[in-house]
Amino acid sequence: MTLIAFELKDQVACLTIQSPPANALSGAILKQLNERLNQIEEEGKAKAVVISGEGRFFSAGADIKEFTGYQHASEYESLANNGQNVFDRVEHFSIPVIAAIHGAALGGGLELAMSCHIRLVTENTKLGLPEMNLGIIPGFAGTQRLPRLIGNARAYEMILTGEPISGQQAADWGLANHVVPEEELLQKAMNIANKITMKSKPGISEIMHLVPYANKDQLSKGVKEEAKSFGRVFGSEDAKEGVTAFIEKREPNFQDK
Repeated sequence: MTLIAFELKDQVACLTIQSPPANALSGAILKQLNERLNQIEEEGKAKAVVISGEGRFFSAGADIKEFTGYQHASEYESLANNGQNVFDRVEHFSIPVIAAIHGAALGGGLELAMSCHIRLVTENTKLGLPEMNLGIIPGFAGTQRLPRLIGNARAYEMILTGEPISGQQAADWGLANHVVPEEELLQKAMNIANKITMKSKPGISEIMHLVPYANKDQLSKGVKEEAKSFGRVFGSEDAKEGVTAFIEKREPNFQDK
């Protein structure tokens, strides 16, 4: 069964969650998401990824019914580890991942969105971590990524009250890059992705390697890594083409080499 649809549009890998009505993140969906990431890397044709949800929601959360039968803490810990591992894979993916979020991104759905590198929402989007309303807590790294994105005080409020915020508020707080009309959401995501695909793949790879150092409070190490990456990229054929094109006042023709 296809739970994560995959389509390559030029050099953009489009992944669509297909599990109506809520696109709840089951173990099978997490497994298939990981498989899709494997496929994208193995094929090596994409320079960017866009993740969206089919129907009314991006994803309204994890599939609660799937794990209500667990009896031991170790089973729930294993469940959390599995989700964390998949979302960590998204965050550290070799090319940028863009989340096009409509309807709702709640619980595991928001945790997936937060693992993406760029997030687009609509004004009507609801984003939240409502687990405390069920007597549980976020388990797919929500307690870690949310404070990193919006600060501790706002994260405490969102998690402890379980109240969602709007798309506009998410943008105001730095949780979303853009707020767009719902009918323009996917097109806007594709526009950003297509702009990325026009860049050199060696450069994209180095940026994906470098930026996470800023989130780890490792400035001294990050700037040293940047210098190494700068040296690698500047020695590439695409760098030579880019500099030549700039001097000749024309658009570069990158070959991803």
